[in-house]
Amino acid sequence: MNVWDFIQNQIFGMKWLHVVLGKLLTVLHVDLSTKLGASLHFFIYDIIKISVLLCVLIFIISYIQSFFPPERSRRILGRFTGIWGRVIAALLGTVTPFCSCSSIPLFMGFTAAGLPLGVTFSFLISSPMVDLGSLVLLMSIFGLKIAVVYVLLGLVIAVAGGTIIEKLHMENQVADFIRNAKAIELPQEELTVKDRLKYSWEQVAGTFRKVILYILIGVGIGAVIHNWIPEEVIIKFLGTGNPLGVIIATIAGVPMYADIFGCIPIAEALLSKGARLGVVLAFMMGVTTLSLPSMIMLKKAIKNKLLGTFIAVCVAGIILVGYFFNAIQFLLV
Repeated sequence: MNVWDFIQNQIFGMKWLHVVLGKLLTVLHVDLSTKLGASLHFFIYDIIKISVLLCVLIFIISYIQSFFPPERSRRILGRFTGIWGRVIAALLGTVTPFCSCSSIPLFMGFTAAGLPLGVTFSFLISSPMVDLGSLVLLMSIFGLKIAVVYVLLGLVIAVAGGTIIEKLHMENQVADFIRNAKAIELPQEELTVKDRLKYSWEQVAGTFRKVILYILIGVGIGAVIHNWIPEEVIIKFLGTGNPLGVIIATIAGVPMYADIFGCIPIAEALLSKGARLGVVLAFMMGVTTLSLPSMIMLKKAIKNKLLGTFIAVCVAGIILVGYFFNAIQFLLV
């Protein structure tokens, strides 16, 4: 085993934990060869692994995020125009909140401050879809190549989506209370290292409380898929035999509310059962970017025409990315 395989499998993937838990459950007379025993093993392992990674990642990303408060982020974005503005917005989205509902207030603030609509939508698409946490979590399950390509294509969707929306000149589709708002210049408070560490720990505690239920649900669904649903059923609907698998997965993901941490165990179980890579990743993108609660929140900020355009652009981009991953799966897995 080379150094990278060790990092991916033993540090990010925590395969050692899987072995230790297996031995511990065996000592406790749990038969891991049964569906119930295997499900229990999967559930405990994934809960611990995702929780540990979640807390470490949130702490690191929150520390980085402490250098980019909303006012500073707005000033950074305000320096760039055109395609570069949308690229910077998409990249800035990778170090901001972990779910679409948390991104929408920032989107509203940026829009009220007069930033171009394409820039704010590139941020709104990127923020929940391709944060830095998704890179590490995807790496722990799918490997470096898939994680990097996923993030790069997520950024492409964000930039392309923002570009399309900006070219359509739909500024009049933003809610009046946002368009008429006045940007307030706030003094920038310089935080000490102690302040940043405190902020990071608070973000860990707050985010963990908010997402742990979805992690439990996601891991529970993953355990059921992994051990109770026959492989041929998954292959029939989401494998090579169904050319509509990507579309089905994208549409199925939209009504759900979860973030990348809740999606990972479901994606892991689906892939292990024979689902195509593009299908699994399209499902994850659909859940994280277009969850129903976030669309309800967004509806308060923009009018129906713009909301419909945003959803259509995201769905089309996700489906294209899904089919692209299916086409190159043999190069990545």
